[in-house]
Amino acid sequence: MSNQEDIQRFEEQHHLPPFSDFKTLKKEGTRIITHAQGHVIFDNDGNAILDAMAGLWCVNVGYGREELVNAATEQMKKLPYYNSFFKTSNEPVARLSAKLASISPKHLNHVIYANSGSEANDTIIRLVRHYWNLKGHPEKRVIIGRDYGYHGSTIMAASMGGMKAMHEQSASEADFEHIRPPYGFLYQGNQSEAQFAESSARHLEEKIHEVGADKIAAFIAEPVQGAGGVIIPPKGYFDHIQNICAKFDILFIVDEVITGFGRTGNWFASQTMDLKPDLITLAKGLTSGYMPMSAVMVSDKIANYLIDEGGEFFHGFTYSGHPVSAAVALANIKLIEEEGLIRHVRDITAPYLAKEIKRLDSHPLVGETRSFGLLACVELVKHKSGPVLFDPIGEIGMRCRDHAINSGLMVRAVRDGMILSPPLSFKTEDIDITIEKLNQALDDTYTELKK
Repeated sequence: MSNQEDIQRFEEQHHLPPFSDFKTLKKEGTRIITHAQGHVIFDNDGNAILDAMAGLWCVNVGYGREELVNAATEQMKKLPYYNSFFKTSNEPVARLSAKLASISPKHLNHVIYANSGSEANDTIIRLVRHYWNLKGHPEKRVIIGRDYGYHGSTIMAASMGGMKAMHEQSASEADFEHIRPPYGFLYQGNQSEAQFAESSARHLEEKIHEVGADKIAAFIAEPVQGAGGVIIPPKGYFDHIQNICAKFDILFIVDEVITGFGRTGNWFASQTMDLKPDLITLAKGLTSGYMPMSAVMVSDKIANYLIDEGGEFFHGFTYSGHPVSAAVALANIKLIEEEGLIRHVRDITAPYLAKEIKRLDSHPLVGETRSFGLLACVELVKHKSGPVLFDPIGEIGMRCRDHAINSGLMVRAVRDGMILSPPLSFKTEDIDITIEKLNQALDDTYTELKK
């Protein structure tokens, strides 16, 4: 038996991977990714696949970057690990904290570290409760999110998110509420953009009145709902949202796990959209996925109160502020700066993607295309008039995704939307290939449906 056959057997007999139907997986098998370079991943059958998802929304600088490998290697030689408990820290995490404060919105100058976006959002849940307890309002526990919101897969983060299929395995929903998102493709109808922005935000105020402002700790939102299907809010939506949060003394949390570190043409979508959150969740692009790491940016308002009032915040992880992850994050941020990747996205690739993806609008399967920065979605429909969606939702999207992968393009299907989140280092010619292969996948799906 060959080495590759051994690997396939080990995978099938022993590994239970995330978000998988294990019965289907056993029947159909798993694709083993063996190596990657630039924007291309390679599998154990020798197929080269253009990665238009940047791994899982995270490999912002592309694969095979020696700068990040060297940063990890040198830090491992110097200090591979020490904890941040017991009044200790390390040099890379101190430098990273200062760097994150310098590139974040001006009022966010303190950092708490974790290892994933899920853990960072769990940290936020604990932090806002700690904050309101110190303020003398322990009853303020409820956090409002949005349907299709994704804030992680730990039991509390899954509860806070709006992915209903995950709620059967989540915590009690008593402390979490959800409102309808500003999903224009489904809900805008004949409203103008300004009207839709206001009516979408009004769902938050209605929920506050329903629950009681005295019980609500915070509202959490992704600037663009990535895993929910690249749901892009109408202009003005977050102006209304921020006014409502201020009116009812509710903390505003912005989950930038996907949108952070250049994906929208600024370091953070909070800067692109002029958001002023009390807390920001960071992960993924922080290290370009080369090492596990996440962070919570904490506003001066909250941090200063925690410091002035004192009292231990009983929270943390063995690997919080891991020195190797911090060293890789610093090297990653330096690379983004030195190669001008944020300007590249803002001035070249984001406008180019926005223009080129519209070429797919005429396809008989496409109900809408949309993009924001280097995030995009192609919504598939049964009929353009209406539009009429497929039933059941999700099956055709998965078929189209499989056709794309088989043609050498890695995309993701969310319901019946084809999702793109390419590396920031993508060039216009990479976008050309992406659109060409995605169009071919649409054709293959359409042909299959007609049969």
